[in-house]
Amino acid sequence: MLSYPSGMTVSSRALGVLSDALRAYRHQRATRWRKLTAGRQALLVVAYLRKGETYADLACGFEVGTSTVYRSIREAFAVLAAMAPSLELAIEVAAREAFVILDGTLLRIDRVGMASG
Repeated sequence: MLSYPSGMTVSSRALGVLSDALRAYRHQRATRWRKLTAGRQALLVVAYLRKGETYADLACGFEVGTSTVYRSIREAFAVLAAMAPSLELAIEVAAREAFVILDGTLLRIDRVGMASG
């Protein structure tokens, strides 16, 4: 298998938040060791979400097995899901805001056309 270098811009804040959450989760579960540090696991998950890399490509790039990639991604998703607000809280916040983006989809809006007609 051939590996290739890849570049992507990543928010250091996003990596920090996910890394801290993974560290806290590991401390809470009292795990002994992992193949990837919390920072590397966070980077792996962000690369998966941002670029849509396959498990095999990520495994090659991070020098771990595909099963480790799978477990790392699923664990991070569980940690992120636990951090998410409840449905009731999300609806309460949405009722107060002027607009809400539910799935991150960008909508094209012609503000000039809206203002003139």
